[in-house]
Formats: sequence, structure tokens, C-alpha cells
Amino acid sequence: MEIDFSEAIEQLQSMINGLIRLLPNILVALLVFGLFYVASRWVRVVVIRVSDRTRRSVNLGLVLGRLSQWFTVLMGILIASVIVFPNFSPAQVIQLLGIGSVAIGFAFRDILQNFLSGILLLLTEPFRIGDQIVVNDFEGTVEEIQTRATTIRTYDGRRVVIPNAALYTGAVIVNTAFEVRRLEYDVGIGYGDNIQQAKSIILEVLGQIDEVLVDPAPDVLAIELADFSVTLRVRWWIRPPRKRDALDSRDLVLCGIKQSLLEHGIDLPFPTQQLLFHDQTEVGDGDRARQREGWPAGRGAVPGSRRSTSG
Repeated sequence: MEIDFSEAIEQLQSMINGLIRLLPNILVALLVFGLFYVASRWVRVVVIRVSDRTRRSVNLGLVLGRLSQWFTVLMGILIASVIVFPNFSPAQVIQLLGIGSVAIGFAFRDILQNFLSGILLLLTEPFRIGDQIVVNDFEGTVEEIQTRATTIRTYDGRRVVIPNAALYTGAVIVNTAFEVRRLEYDVGIGYGDNIQQAKSIILEVLGQIDEVLVDPAPDVLAIELADFSVTLRVRWWIRPPRKRDALDSRDLVLCGIKQSLLEHGIDLPFPTQQLLFHDQTEVGDGDRARQREGWPAGRGAVPGSRRSTSG
């Protein structure tokens, strides 16, 4: 049995001839792609420099530079494809992307949502690298803002990666958004103490602490007549408004207030409870004039028990 390879040889020869005919186009396409690749690196550098001059966010310039580089490389690939295959057109690629956009959207919904949220965060800049933010149960310093997620470093030395969609759609507290920050603490004094005197003492303490700003001035407000004390709210401002500065100023303020109030005889009451016991076995049970309700009977006779009178 003889096997005829002539048809296969003819097809192979046709493919080789076609490759030889396309070889000049392939060389030109590679040259064009190389030029676009080199140009993409220059475009990235230019975009980063322009972004650094116009905006304070360094991370935004890096992201925009990468996007511009990818876009330039993509354009080079499309132009090189048209050179190699003259019948190919970018419209066909767009048509294919349009057909598969629904499936791609469902498959990469979360990724695309985080990507778009990251771009919007970089453009709007509600916070920047170095800011201290609070997101749900996490609080720390922003280390990096990527297109997919934002990385923060907590105060106890841990790294938290938060998806950008959660940052863009949820509530974010930026503690370092402004140059100054107000702190407050509630102090309780006794009902027998002079409120104005206590206010003056607290304000004098605040004036002696360097970490407390003079402008805006600190103040003390009576906000509540509580069960065990009169509540005074102490408010003061600090600069810079970082976590460490807030803790240091709070430590100085509270220590100074406690020591100064006690030295001036101002009471700092704490909640107390009093339990009164009533002996339900006494013969005076039901007679309010004879019930002791847990207190000594005094000079009067102590009511006897029911058991002793019944026997």
C-alpha cells in the first residue's frame, strides 16, 4: 500500500510560500511594534511628570502612566496586525469585544468594579498616601492606592488590603484631612461642687499644655445632670491631627485635670449602689411604720419574728 504525500507537500509548500510573501510585512510590523513599545515608555514618563506637576498624588501619576503605556502598546499591536494581515481591521476586534462583553462583565464584575472605583478614588482624591483613615473596623495609615485595592498599615503594625469598591461606596473617616483636629472628653464632678470653679480649673490646665492649641481656643461645657455627677465636656484642638499626637495630648490633659481638680477639692464621683434588705419574716411586715427595711431599728424595739410570736 502506497501513501500519497503529494497533497500534504503541496499544502506545506503553499504555507511556506505564503510565509515568504508575508515576511516583509512581518518585519515591518515588528519594527512598528518596537517603535510603539519604546514610545509607550516615553509616554509613561511624560504622564507621570505632568501628573506630579499638576497634582499632589504620586500614586495617581503612576497609575495614569501605566494606563497610557498599556494603551500605546495596544495601539501598536493593532497597527502591526493590520500590516501583517491586510484583511484584518480593528473593527473586528471591537465587534468581538462587544459580543463577549456581557460574559466578561459577569465573570469579572468585582474586578471591574474595584478597578473603576480605584480610578475614581485616584481622580477625586478623598484621601492620599500618608493619610490616616478609618474604614469599618480598620484604622491606619494609607500606604498605597492601587487600581484594585488600597493598602493601609494599622497602628499595631499590620497590613490591611481593602477593595476599592468598599472605599468608594462606603463611609471613610479621614482623620488627617485638615491641619487641626478637635478632641473631647467627659469629666464628672459632684453635685455639691461649683461648676464655674471646675470650668476655670480645667481651662487653666489646658492653657498650660503646649500640645493644646490656643486658636481655636479650648472650652468646657456642662452637658448633663447624670445620676451620680454633673458631666462637663472638655474640648480642645491639636496640630498635627495624627493618632500619636491625639493620644499624647489626651494623656497630658486627663492627668492634669485629675490632679488639679483633686488639689482644689473638686469631687470626681463614681457610680455607687446601695442595697437595702428587708426581713419578710418579721411581725411588722406590712406595717410601714414598723418596717426597718434593712436599717437598724434605733432606740425602738426590734420587731420580733413571726415564728417567735406564733409559738
